[in-house]
Amino acid sequence: MSSVKRDVSGAWRARWRDPSGQSRSRNFERKAEAERFLTTVEGSKLFGAYVDPSAGRVLFGDYATSWAAAQIHSRATTARVASLLDLHVLPFLGARPLAAIRPSELQAWIRGRSDVLEPATVSLVYRYTVAILRAAVADRLLGESPARGIKLPRSEPRHVVPLETEIVEALIAAVPDRYRALVVLAAGTGLRQGEAFGLTTDRVDFLRRTLTVDRQLVAMPRCVPVMAAPKSSASRRTVPLPTVVTEALAAHLARYPAGPGELIFTTGEGQPIRRVTFGNVWRIAVAKAGAPAGTGFHALRHYYASLLIRHGESVKVVQVRLGHASARETLDTYSHLWPDSEDQTRAAVDSVLGAAVSDPCQTATVPS
Repeated sequence: MSSVKRDVSGAWRARWRDPSGQSRSRNFERKAEAERFLTTVEGSKLFGAYVDPSAGRVLFGDYATSWAAAQIHSRATTARVASLLDLHVLPFLGARPLAAIRPSELQAWIRGRSDVLEPATVSLVYRYTVAILRAAVADRLLGESPARGIKLPRSEPRHVVPLETEIVEALIAAVPDRYRALVVLAAGTGLRQGEAFGLTTDRVDFLRRTLTVDRQLVAMPRCVPVMAAPKSSASRRTVPLPTVVTEALAAHLARYPAGPGELIFTTGEGQPIRRVTFGNVWRIAVAKAGAPAGTGFHALRHYYASLLIRHGESVKVVQVRLGHASARETLDTYSHLWPDSEDQTRAAVDSVLGAAVSDPCQTATVPS
């Protein structure tokens, strides 16, 4: 049973038992406050919404770490979540008790991140934060999530501007010799960076001129990169190899031999390529090639897509080649690259309606 009694210090002590039967207590300056508190506690117990008043003292950082460890994610997603939390969430919210986080605090944090991150990245970081806070509510550490009414930066639609072929050729020439075939591969197949880094000799069929994408190389925090499942089930695919790519791979393997099932592309020390390390090489190449500032390795994937579209491939083919989960994803990214059909529309109408209007004999006679 719950009760309110005055202790020797003069404070009013509210006592109750939590749903597990454990005795709890809390002091108040006024008796009325203690009674209102107990009424709330008994009501929450009745409706299954009880939250231990001391549970909210758990630090956000501690709970976020345990939450992340319990998620069933691919290695790639696990690494990405850990990176996003370490860089953009824990430095700002990690030392805060869960119950002390306020909506205004979250809004200020989002505003600050919006100054240094793209809107899409801000939304992704916030989505994981919301998931953590919701889990805390489900675990009865919070009565309700403070992630309410938070305004996120608006993502302005951006049209992909593919690189010119001259720039791609300049990039191939600008990177060190052991990475040139890697650039040719990305531009000629549209592989994602992790897929290209993780390509092994047994996934390339030189006879049939195809390569199989069924895994990627993932950089784990403070660990050696490891092989992991691709981004999605749609990312598992077989990609046709153009002659230029086949020849580049063959020449690369002649210079830098790799055994059966071994990585085709490695560092000078024979180690898996890390994104950070290659990023330094890539930025130097971008500058030498005169590519637009901020050009990333992913631009080669856009270049490949633009070539397919320019040569008349359908949305479905482009979707499959790139390993997109849906045609909508393909259209959202590249719809502006498909040829405009205005002339076809005009011709279709003129061929039917235009002929009828210009030939009076084909015009229906209105009965008198």
